[in-house]
Amino acid sequence: MSTLTIRLPEDKHNRLKELAQAKGISVNKLIEELSTIALAEYDAYTRFKAMAAVGKPEEGLTILAKLDALMEKRL
Repeated sequence: MSTLTIRLPEDKHNRLKELAQAKGISVNKLIEELSTIALAEYDAYTRFKAMAAVGKPEEGLTILAKLDALMEKRL
């Protein structure tokens, strides 16, 4: 496992601490979860672009539907 140091404005750090506390997890776990979401979104976008380049719109629309479902869970 790696260690990552980030600099955040104090107000943003406090909000992240509040969010983690509301979810009953550590800030570290929260950042890990948010990173997983960001990577999943990036992977979906990348797959969509690759499929669009070879002309498979049905598969691209399927991926977009999955991404929409993921985004709805986040909200």
